[in-house]
Amino acid sequence: MTLKSLMLVVVVIATPIFNNSAIAAETPFISETDLATAAELRDEALKTSRGYEIVESLTTEVGPRMAGSPGDAAAVKWGVAKLKSLGFDKVWTEPVTFPTWKRGIETAEVVAPYPQPLVITALGFSVATPDDGLSAEIIEFESLEALKKSPEGSAKGKIVFINKRMKRAKDGSGYGPAVSARTTGASEAAKKGAVGILIRSIGTDSDRMAHTGLMRYEEDVNKIPAAALSAPDADLLENMLCRGKPVSVKMTIGAKQGGEYTSHNVIGEITGSEKPEEYVIIGGHLDSWDLGTGAIDDGAGIAITTAAAELIARLPQRPKRSIRVIMFANEEQGLVGGKAYAQAYKGELNHIITAAESDFGAGPIWRIDSKVKPDALPVVEKIAEILKPLGIEYGNNEAGGGPDLIPLRKMGISVFSLRQDGTDYFDYHHTPNDTLDKINPEHLNQNTAAYVVLAYIAAQMEGDFGGGFNQEK
Repeated sequence: MTLKSLMLVVVVIATPIFNNSAIAAETPFISETDLATAAELRDEALKTSRGYEIVESLTTEVGPRMAGSPGDAAAVKWGVAKLKSLGFDKVWTEPVTFPTWKRGIETAEVVAPYPQPLVITALGFSVATPDDGLSAEIIEFESLEALKKSPEGSAKGKIVFINKRMKRAKDGSGYGPAVSARTTGASEAAKKGAVGILIRSIGTDSDRMAHTGLMRYEEDVNKIPAAALSAPDADLLENMLCRGKPVSVKMTIGAKQGGEYTSHNVIGEITGSEKPEEYVIIGGHLDSWDLGTGAIDDGAGIAITTAAAELIARLPQRPKRSIRVIMFANEEQGLVGGKAYAQAYKGELNHIITAAESDFGAGPIWRIDSKVKPDALPVVEKIAEILKPLGIEYGNNEAGGGPDLIPLRKMGISVFSLRQDGTDYFDYHHTPNDTLDKINPEHLNQNTAAYVVLAYIAAQMEGDFGGGFNQEK
């Protein structure tokens, strides 16, 4: 369905859902002059190196930024200094408090029948093994669902091995069906009597390195050590098990739970010239996992959105509304910064015109989705027209906005999704291979060009995109 046909359908059949009384109810509109400025900003973004300079700075001067670590604190200081140096009108931080976890030793090996080393990484918030390790026979399940359906006691005294392969997809759609093994597999295995769990890494690569990520324990369920295997080592275990002999593995994990820590959301604002209290949110998350340097997850998102706002700040006059770049704290361990921001501003949702987060690497954007009221779709059409030379097409009016925006989206704000090509994103996601060399500067510029168009038009348009969408009690 084209955007024009979608507009016709929703205008005819949709019921009004916009109840944002604090923002004037003008018919959404963007002038030809402002569209021309947006196109100029787009073209300028394709020539700038600002985004690459920003992510290079973050990965070189700070590096890994796991929540609660010294790298986290360094990243907050870096973010404040960077936004100030780029000329943002206001820069401030807001506290975000959460429990911490520290990675320790993590090793594994096949003990029998074919002794060999294995490459693993502990999953976030895993408990430790005994100091001298944990040895047990492996029991394989093809998926988390198969584990759940297995008889009670089926894994008693064993280490569960979930061997589900993630499917590669441009839109990352293979992640959802696979990631549940990481997030809830430990508790499901413990319910069946397991003493530990190993999962095939949630990734699409064949490198001999494992993918970390957050897992959660259920209350009142025994906590067992949890780790991910590199894809080649998952293949190795699979091949050994095919021979019909019991396979025993020893795993040693020295992870520790830490105390509470206070980090910060870092916020930079380009202050609007006419309606400064109304604003557009763009941003990414500042934290990363500890294995790589957090280049694609999510240094790229920080760089793209910061560079877009900085381009707008170069204009002779500020746009009508403010633009906020939010560097969210601790996304990786449960959207903690995003939740904190939503709670802090839940009484001012009518000030947020729209929002979009970049958190899917640095591949080129190929589609834009919106979540706006029906009579704002003509403005979305104008945005789509300006983005078309970048190779970006309009998708639908069911945008999600990005992970850190989930709490705000559930409260009903308008959002956009600028969908990146993530074909190879999960080759590097949450691994030591998440490093600067994976970023193509031209692709980064194309992302910046898309975000600068969206942010400028949203800040400059007459009217608004609406609110009150999909509100959850």
